[in-house]
Amino acid sequence: MSNKTVRTRFAPSPTGFMHIGNLRTALYEYLVAKSQGGDFVLRIEDTDRERYVEGAVDIIYNTLKVAGLQHDEGPDKPGEYGPYVQSERLNMYKPYAEQLIEQGKAYRCFCTKERLDSLKDDETPGGGYDRHCRDLPQEEIDRLLAEGVPYVIRQKMPLEGSTTFTDAVFGEITVENSELQDQILIKTDGYPTYNFANVIDDHTMNITHVVRGCEYLSSTPKYNLLYEAFGWEVPTYIHLPLIMGKDAEGNVAKLSKRHGSTGFEDLIKEGYLPQAIINYVALLGWCPSDNQEMFTLDELTRAFSIDGISKSPSIFDYDKLEWFNGEYIRKMSPEEFTSYAMPYYKEAVTSRELPWDKLCGILQQRVTRFTQIPEMIDFFDKLPEYDAEMFVNKKSKTNLENAPVMLKAVTDRLTALESWDKDSIHDCLINLAQELEVKNGTVMWPARIAPAGKKVTPGGAVEILEILGRDESLARLNLGLKKLGV
Repeated sequence: MSNKTVRTRFAPSPTGFMHIGNLRTALYEYLVAKSQGGDFVLRIEDTDRERYVEGAVDIIYNTLKVAGLQHDEGPDKPGEYGPYVQSERLNMYKPYAEQLIEQGKAYRCFCTKERLDSLKDDETPGGGYDRHCRDLPQEEIDRLLAEGVPYVIRQKMPLEGSTTFTDAVFGEITVENSELQDQILIKTDGYPTYNFANVIDDHTMNITHVVRGCEYLSSTPKYNLLYEAFGWEVPTYIHLPLIMGKDAEGNVAKLSKRHGSTGFEDLIKEGYLPQAIINYVALLGWCPSDNQEMFTLDELTRAFSIDGISKSPSIFDYDKLEWFNGEYIRKMSPEEFTSYAMPYYKEAVTSRELPWDKLCGILQQRVTRFTQIPEMIDFFDKLPEYDAEMFVNKKSKTNLENAPVMLKAVTDRLTALESWDKDSIHDCLINLAQELEVKNGTVMWPARIAPAGKKVTPGGAVEILEILGRDESLARLNLGLKKLGV
């Protein structure tokens, strides 16, 4: 297979949102292909009509687009191996199954649902099915077919020996054939099972590397026996470790919604950048040779190697993702940051125009998600209700006795200030603290609480006063004096 062009496929089922596991599989499929100059193929596996969700295909397309994972072939990019939607390939699967019947490697099973259900509690060979129809006489088969009795097509698994395969991550794995069920290839409705369609599609699309979660390790011998039955070359398997989540009590389990948002679109809505998500997800199971953490997609492509994939499960750490996101935010140009942040500005501030460039300057160094912005800046729009106790701060050495004095002095000095800019406001307040022989914080704390009405703000008193402007700042300072009884 070394002389072949590397071809991988991302083959999602349109059954809902794109969770982190799906995204990582797509990313690694992309990186395996692109790091070796190969092709990344998108195939939609939509034959499970019971679980099909309207609009899920659009979610797949949008996720790949936003994430930057550009496929080379797919339903929207026809190539020589199409069609790329499984439901459009239905006519090709049964002939392959019939071929296996002719070769004695598969058989028709006429067992009813009731009979199969009765076997579930039995310890029968083959994982629950007793192979009742495996060796039916030909005349019995002909009779049942003539009567129109529904049937499935099952693969004849070897009854003895073992099947061994090599995975690029987990190494050599051997499974006893006695543990393998005679799996269904074609269902009674004529539709292929996932396992069968997967093999046919991968072979006919010339897929060389199959990337999937390690939960499919146990199914791999079934795939390989199909490849062997047809005399086809087995692809390179790359099984990925589990992604785990940690709850508030520190318990670790397979990542699920109880740990937080697990869908790509949900994370985007929560204010995470696509490039930050991709960067972080790439490290959930893969370690670069030089322990670098920050990667663009192009850098990931150049650095990626299959031997860097770990066997060990990884934990999806939302705090770590937020750290990555903050780093990406701080790397933005002021113009780019403002473009991203503007919808959140406008959501929070509707009553006045603010100097967005100055607001950008204090926010960009502090936010780790854009969705934090409205709550951080809503006080610029309207002064929230607050209690005089807010002026008390142990660290700044302010209390209800000295706060009125400090705030009155601040208000008087700023009223007389000729130039309303950051440097002038800063020098005014620092000089005042020196004159009053108090800590800077003793002046700055009431000078921040009065215009903000909240303890936690993006920026200190100087930045807030500058952004609010002279008139609004002085109005809020005077309201603060009233709260303090001055």
